[in-house]
Parts: sequence; C-alpha cells; structure tokens
Amino acid sequence: MSLAIVGMGTAVPSTEISQEDSAGIARRLCCRTPEQQTWLPLMYENTGIQTRHMAVDVQVLEDLLQNTTYSHSPFLPSGRGDDRGPTTGERLRYYADHAGVLAVQPASEALTQSRLDPSEITHLVTVSCTGMRAPGVDYDIIDGLGLAPTVQRTHVGFMGCHGAINGLRVAQAFVDADPDACVLVCAVELCVLHYFYGWEPQKVIANALFSDGAAAVVGVPDRMTPPGTWRVTTTGSCIIPNSREVMSWTVGDHGFEMTLSKRVPGLIQEHLRPWMKSWLGRRGLSIELIGSWAIHPGGPAILDAAAEALDLDDEQLAAARAVFAANGNMSSPTVLFIIDLLRSQDAPLPCVALGFGPGLIAEAALIQ
Repeated sequence: MSLAIVGMGTAVPSTEISQEDSAGIARRLCCRTPEQQTWLPLMYENTGIQTRHMAVDVQVLEDLLQNTTYSHSPFLPSGRGDDRGPTTGERLRYYADHAGVLAVQPASEALTQSRLDPSEITHLVTVSCTGMRAPGVDYDIIDGLGLAPTVQRTHVGFMGCHGAINGLRVAQAFVDADPDACVLVCAVELCVLHYFYGWEPQKVIANALFSDGAAAVVGVPDRMTPPGTWRVTTTGSCIIPNSREVMSWTVGDHGFEMTLSKRVPGLIQEHLRPWMKSWLGRRGLSIELIGSWAIHPGGPAILDAAAEALDLDDEQLAAARAVFAANGNMSSPTVLFIIDLLRSQDAPLPCVALGFGPGLIAEAALIQ
C-alpha cells in the first residue's frame, strides 16, 4: 500500500547567518596559518549557499565575529592553540534543550495541513543523527502536539543525510501493515553543534556546508485520499561498491566527526545511473520518465555528480539548489524541504527523492 502525504511542514531556527559571516567565524575557529586564511573565503564562496540557520543565540555569532564574550557560550574559543571546542557532552546537552523545540514546529504545521486531530496519529517516526537522549525528541513532539499516550514510536538514528527517506520507508510499512494507521514522520538535525575546531580540510568543508533544520510529514493509507495526492509508492537502497571509508559519521570527544572523501562525487557519478535505471525499470519506469527530482544536495560537487550521472538539466535541479542556497545542508530534513517545495509547485509526477549517506549508501523514494 502507498503512503499518501496529507501534510508537510518545515522549520529552521531563527538565527540566520550569511555565508560571508560563516567564513569569518571559520577563520577564527579553524585557521592556524595565514595560508589557511587565504584559502578559506574561496571555499565558502564556491558552496552556492547564501544563508544558513543555526540553533544558537545570535549573541554567540556576534561574539565570534567581534571577538567578544557577552554570551559566555561554551562554543566560544578558549584561546588555546589546541582548542577543540565544547566536549561531546556539552554539545549533546545543547541538543537536548533545542532539538525538540525545533521539531515541534514542522510537526504542528504538517498536522494542521493534514486536518487530522492529534489523537488520530497512531505512529510517530523520528529521524535524527546529530544528537541523542532518552526520553527524546519523540517525547517532546507527543507533549507539544498533544498526541495520544498510546502512539507507537520508532526512531531512525545516526543514518545521516538520507535518514528521512528511511523514515518514509518505515511509515509506508506501517500503513501497509495497518489500514487505519496515521503516521507522523519528523526529521530534526542540529548539525552546527558538531562544528569542527581546527584545521582538517575535509572537516572544514563540512563546516561550510551544514546547518540546522527540521521537517515533518503526515502520511495515511492511500485509500483515504483523493486522486492527485502525492504518494510514496516504494523505496530503494544501494550500497556503492568499495566505498565504506569515503563517508563516515563518528562520535568523537569533541562532537560527532564527519569524514568526506574527494572520491564521493566520482563514485556517485559512476554508480548512480546503473542502479537507478535498474530500480526504476523494475517498476515500469525509466530515468527519462521521471517528472521531477528531489535530490539531497550534500554539497555542490555531490549534486553536480548526481545531475551528470542522471543527465539532468538546471531546471530539474532548481528546487534542490534553491533549498540548498537558502538553508545549506540540514542533513536528513533537507530532502523533505525539497519535496515540500516541489509539492507546493505542483511539480510533475512521478518524483524521485534521492539521498546519500555514510557507507557510501544511496537511498531513494518513488512518489507517484
């Protein structure tokens, strides 16, 4: 059975920063030599990002940019040459205080759009890879929306940028198993909490790309919805060969640490098309018959590689690039932002949502 999308919502923290100011903060927290300071601005300019949003008080950003300490934040530099920033414990305490608050916003919006009563939600699927605690974000959403205490909870954790697609897969399985299921899926990430202090080029690149955000979907069995409703009909997954070490997300002593190899775009360019051709072919479709694409913009090179592999033009990438320019890479919620934008534009169906995560693994959802 298909998962019919009857409501969607998105949210970002109120603190916004330009990519130019982001480079200024990176210069203070990451650069150790004049050569590094020279290289940094060009790298930030080439991302294609204009603004990002962060779940930190604006005073913290002002302190970082103006070399003041009014916020007394643990995210301010210590002044030591070996400064690694806050401990993982300090970062996760911040996650515990802020992730649930942010998650409730798009979940409420999606529920309102669905016209369902909170008591009608039978299953809650939460998605996050940037923090953990128990009770967690699911509990915050139940309290914040007034969901029934009997709602069945499932968490998709630590799966990276494609996590929301995994969440949609779980939701589709619930409506397939239970014809009365009404599922709320919510993805929330506070990527900026894991900002890397110091100079390791691949981690500095991650600093330039990632941001904070949340998105939610309410889905029901397709028999409950009228024609024209966007429906997740199937999902797919593919491990890219010989790629285990090219992208990773690990728990360190000073935050979660991202590894991004220069090989990632090449591997996507080489392996994505054959898998996508086979996956779509088994459903009577082809790459050329897809009406719209919601490709997670892990970074400009990754998006370009996917576009080249699938022979997509600028118009087909417009939604992904627009979300990326306005918000950066929010990890798992990002693909839902793109689907929401395409849905609001009445983009042509079928639509393929596509994301890449640690492994290297590609995940896809077919919306018809």
